[in-house]
Amino acid sequence: MPPLLVLAVLALVASSVIMVEVARGLRRMTRLAELSPLPARRPHPLVSIVIPACNEAATIEPALTSVLALDYEPKEIIVVNDRSTDDTARVLERMRKKHPRLRLLEVDTLPEGWLGKNHALHLGARQAVGDYLLFTDADIVMERTALCRAMARLLDRRLDHLCLFFENRTRGGLLNALIMDIGAGLLYFYKPWLAANPKSNRYMGVGAFNLVRAESYKRIDGHCRVAMHPIDDIMLGRALKYDGARQECLLGQGFLTVRWYSSVPELVTGLMKNTFALFGFRPGRVGLAVAAVTLCSILPFWGMLFSSGPARLLFTAAVVARLFSFAYGFRDMGLPVRYTVWSLLTPYLTAYIAVKSMVVTLHRGGIVWRGTFYPLQAITDRPTPGNPATGR
Repeated sequence: MPPLLVLAVLALVASSVIMVEVARGLRRMTRLAELSPLPARRPHPLVSIVIPACNEAATIEPALTSVLALDYEPKEIIVVNDRSTDDTARVLERMRKKHPRLRLLEVDTLPEGWLGKNHALHLGARQAVGDYLLFTDADIVMERTALCRAMARLLDRRLDHLCLFFENRTRGGLLNALIMDIGAGLLYFYKPWLAANPKSNRYMGVGAFNLVRAESYKRIDGHCRVAMHPIDDIMLGRALKYDGARQECLLGQGFLTVRWYSSVPELVTGLMKNTFALFGFRPGRVGLAVAAVTLCSILPFWGMLFSSGPARLLFTAAVVARLFSFAYGFRDMGLPVRYTVWSLLTPYLTAYIAVKSMVVTLHRGGIVWRGTFYPLQAITDRPTPGNPATGR
């Protein structure tokens, strides 16, 4: 068989397997919209909502307003102002005067051995008194029944940890196509639909909505276990799952919304801190990922244009399948199907982000997050969940 035909077969098979598995996996996941809220007459356990905020003056007010409007009771709301240098503190103080139930904590200095957000979440959790802890971000807007529906599922299934994927409301075809491309890769890699299976070692955590039983959180030493990890939300989910916690990940479209990034350059810059971490800071894994993107998403387009015979047909089939999957995804998200054309460009950006994150991190010898530099050695030497060094 000619080498080009072999590549065409591999490209079509590999891309088809990925697309089919992601599509089937998403269909297996429950949407929050399918669940009913907890009955009002039923006694509810106390939920402590912990929100870290570092320079979030532009987003914290609408996000916090939505949290205050949640129809779940009883709840306490703790906001941790993590060394903000903008107007975050002023906005929070104004909101506390209007809503006395808000608890505000201030972080002036970052202790050694901690990433900023991880420490803020840890500090908030230490002050919380709820039976359950909800960790969320300062730019997440929640629909008023979101927590009631999530708690209904958690209590009904006797879960220790429940997380929700959010709905991205970013504008622009290229940016949305890039987010969808990256998201599909993460879904295939982590397979969150298997997190609910106690026999599977798959796990998930989402910073926008990590709802955890306080007892389970304390049993794993909470964020101390992920103190220096850039992807703290997923690693917290991993620590909980490996400790035996019952876990599930749901789709929160319509109930959890955020404008994740406003432009492609902003997204590229924002992902510099944690993309290399997703690959375990291993250059070999980045190389394999880039090779997979090239085989499945880049090569088919050029093969369709410049090959001939059976190879061209197979390459064309791979391109058509990719376009169809994006069109279906955009339609499901309520976005213009015309954005699909940008999916022909996004593989180059995806590969670029992975390579640049690796090169920048290695060149700097660490990552920069919210203006603070964290040495790579301090991050990689820290025991992580699932590592025998943790004792778990």
